[in-house]
Amino acid sequence: MTAPVPRGCNGRVLTDRTTTSPLPRARALTGTSAPPRRAVWVAGWLAAAVWALGFPLVSTLETHRVWGISATAGYAGAALAAWWLPRPRARALALGSACAGAVAVPLVTLLLTGRGQSEVGVIERSGVLLVRQASPYLTDPQNVGEYTPYLPGMALFGLPRALFGDEALPLRILGDARLWCAGVFLVCLRAGVVCLRTAAPRPAAQGAPQASYRTGLAVLLASPVVALPLCVSGVDLPLAGLCCLGLALAARGRPVAAGLALAAACALKWTAWPAVAVAAALLGTVTGARAALRCAGTAVAGAVAAALPSALLAPGPMALQVLAFPAGRGDVPTPAASPLPGRLLADLGPLGWYAAVVLLLCGAVAVAATLVLRPPATVTAAADRLAAGLCVAFLLAPAGRFGYLALPVLLVVWPRLAHGHAAGREADRKAR
Repeated sequence: MTAPVPRGCNGRVLTDRTTTSPLPRARALTGTSAPPRRAVWVAGWLAAAVWALGFPLVSTLETHRVWGISATAGYAGAALAAWWLPRPRARALALGSACAGAVAVPLVTLLLTGRGQSEVGVIERSGVLLVRQASPYLTDPQNVGEYTPYLPGMALFGLPRALFGDEALPLRILGDARLWCAGVFLVCLRAGVVCLRTAAPRPAAQGAPQASYRTGLAVLLASPVVALPLCVSGVDLPLAGLCCLGLALAARGRPVAAGLALAAACALKWTAWPAVAVAAALLGTVTGARAALRCAGTAVAGAVAAALPSALLAPGPMALQVLAFPAGRGDVPTPAASPLPGRLLADLGPLGWYAAVVLLLCGAVAVAATLVLRPPATVTAAADRLAAGLCVAFLLAPAGRFGYLALPVLLVVWPRLAHGHAAGREADRKAR
């Protein structure tokens, strides 16, 4: 004898959704038993609020203080919304509070007042110099603010300032390098997740994978890892986005496109150059050695072509500002002086500096050996390997900042969001 089918008062069969969904909502409203997932959200937003609160209490930079005050309020509001409100509304309002407090309010405030970290002024000045003298480097820098420790490609984000100027408020905002850095970052992430899809999107495929990715991406953008640099400097965001896009293209077996994306990243900062080796190892596993060589050749040729004009026009200033200054060997001390292991060794004197360099090279060799002995086969594995290599570089470099570690965090988090989204879309397609 079969069990009776539960029916409502109108005679309709009660589904799992109708029979089970009111219970968590009832518990949330009565406060008798908060769901574990709700506790995770609350704990995450509270941790972000505590982190942001440290900036107005400790930092001497006005931009960090502005961001910290606003972000603390936004994260605290997000934690309160996640804990107090019913579940259907809690997540949306929590994300709205976090995005408003950590991104929208401080970014608008800093743009309207014309404040930003020194990196913003350096990028915008390099764009002006690129237009005037075809090289973004001053010939005789006298202080830290006159050094440009980036490769010539970074000057492209300063071209809007050279074009629009800074006299009128709308043009001053439009020419701010932070907006263009953030724009490239978001475009690269969008292109990366589209690239990772194994099938063309269908209009009906709007289920859990799509919503999950959007929620995860919103959390990532509102987190201190992205929100802080986006508001105060933005300098590392385009590099991170291009690295993610390059690895995504490599995972799909598109060596030339991956090489072009990585060439653009390598034209910004030396930090991106390890991504070429990782992408080549990934392509070697996915497609073959010929594709790996095409990717590496395209990336190196493109990066060299971008740097060659400045190297020919101003070889001395470029070597001083791009090589010596970031390594702590320039005429002016670098402000990248966080107490990381490599910096602590370099502070011991010349012998300590050479010891830090030797350890850095040993770490690079170890990471390179893993690429040969156990090459990555997925975009997630490749991003993890690149993140590990960059962590070694940032920790053991003679000069560095804690903020540099945001790039490895992005490399670990975003590919998992994007890969899970693409896998979910493919599973949804096969199920239909």
